[in-house]
Amino acid sequence: MGERTGRFLIYLIQPTHYDDDGYPLQWHRTIVPSNSLACLNGIVHDAIARGALAGTDVEIHSINEFNTFVSPQKIVAKIAANGGKGFVGLVGVQSNQFPRALDIARELAAGGVPVCIGGFHVSGSIAMLEVLPAELREAQELGIALFAGEAEDGRIDEVLRDARAGRLKLLYDHGKDMPNLAGAPVPFLARGEIDRTIGSLSSLDLGRGCPFDCSFCAIINVQGRKSRFRTADDLEKIVRHNAADGIYTFFLTDDNFARNRNWEAFCDRLIALREEGLKVRLTMQIDTLAHKIPRFIDKCTAAGVYSVFIGLENINSDSLESVGKKQNRVDDYREMFLAWKRRHVVITCGYIVGFPNDTKDSVLADIETIKRRLPIDVLFLTYLTPLPGSADHRHAVEAGTWLEPDLGKYDLHHRTTRHPVMSGAEWDAAYHEGHGCFYDWDHVETIFRRMVATGSNKRFSTLYRILACRIALEVEGVAMLESGYFRRKRRRHRRTGMALENPVVFYPKYWFHAARSVFGAAYTYLRLRRILKRTWTDPDRYDYVDEAIAPVVGGTEGEDWVATTRLTDRAERLRAARRTA
Repeated sequence: MGERTGRFLIYLIQPTHYDDDGYPLQWHRTIVPSNSLACLNGIVHDAIARGALAGTDVEIHSINEFNTFVSPQKIVAKIAANGGKGFVGLVGVQSNQFPRALDIARELAAGGVPVCIGGFHVSGSIAMLEVLPAELREAQELGIALFAGEAEDGRIDEVLRDARAGRLKLLYDHGKDMPNLAGAPVPFLARGEIDRTIGSLSSLDLGRGCPFDCSFCAIINVQGRKSRFRTADDLEKIVRHNAADGIYTFFLTDDNFARNRNWEAFCDRLIALREEGLKVRLTMQIDTLAHKIPRFIDKCTAAGVYSVFIGLENINSDSLESVGKKQNRVDDYREMFLAWKRRHVVITCGYIVGFPNDTKDSVLADIETIKRRLPIDVLFLTYLTPLPGSADHRHAVEAGTWLEPDLGKYDLHHRTTRHPVMSGAEWDAAYHEGHGCFYDWDHVETIFRRMVATGSNKRFSTLYRILACRIALEVEGVAMLESGYFRRKRRRHRRTGMALENPVVFYPKYWFHAARSVFGAAYTYLRLRRILKRTWTDPDRYDYVDEAIAPVVGGTEGEDWVATTRLTDRAERLRAARRTA
């Protein structure tokens, strides 16, 4: 072995974003892990194992700032004490996270630490804009490197070697050449990091790229329109690696698993692993036509899928056509949802407010239609947002359309442009009232009644998702997926340019908010439990039927849709048992 050159410290940080008061959004426990952080952690470990920094002892730290405090000063001090040998990579940085990432990087660069920022904002901006935006130029002027594209296929090696040598380039641009995923390093995080998520949830991705043409989406311009895939052997390695740490529950981050050509091989491998005793459970994202694929739902549920996220986006066909989302066929929606309901899967749908044809009245009317006609368990509302990296954003920039200058608001839950029909107040009202309308207590009881009537046993999976959605927006003012358990703040951790609050102001306000949050969560949870108990013990619970769970006559090829209110064999057996008793 060659001569050792000392220890080299590597910090991989997934930055959070600032809240409206300028404090980093952080929790004691978060709902979802960072797949970008897991991928980069696996990639860097693989690079070290391959000898990318031969002759150097390496120490790697992976940090998700959503659930862990990050002190740039402490990192600077540790690297300085190590003789200046170190590197910080800010990974998976989305547009709303860029201001926080730049604040961290600014302090690190001032302390002489080599630092690089990568992720969707850098990649999307470089891919779609003719001129580098001001915030990226500012980063480079501070000596901060930028990484565009994906880091597999050994692309991280050059960055690590340059960082060790103290001569990072200002730009590593791999955005036009998408790497192969088959045989790529296993994404993983240490068990301690996974334990900072509620339910010790891990993540994985099996494919990237999307063939569709939605103008509001940045994925197609960052990950490409050509789909790339891992293999079933890769999947097994990921599962076994996590299972060795006692982790069996995953969020599959693929934008659309149904478009993965290897979906059946993946499902078959997971089914075999489950039969072996590895009881894998999955939440996945799929499109509105996935149920048309023969055997798809049966295979997925046998593989451990218990929850799906579906990009419903809108129920107005004209609105969907206006943004190129031609694959969503409104007439198929109820048939699709019932297909998943028959397998007792919890259904979460994304719904976008602010398409060009939307008005406040039309949005609220559409929400009422959804409540009445579609058996959705959870509705996740977002603003139509021209995200950097999307065609909508590029067109707005080229046309000189007003765009919100604060990148921190590009989180899908703030207005970032003007609507052609609604005023800003009307748009906000449509968003917030639509959310409150879907989660009113009467409709929550309807959701539970549909769940019981269709024979589902996902009582608490459904309850906790409804709880998270109500509390996140109503109490914390954030989206469910970026929320968590018990908000954490530090007075001195505030956005650059915003004054520190007086301790006499900060601490009473913080603890009052914490108490209000805990009380609101407890009250909502207890009320949900009472509603659940009432529906679960109702003697006529299995006879409940409404327009949303009534039968579809005809339907999907291969599905036995008949004119009956009996959606599942299990529900029928339960009814029969009650009649006998």
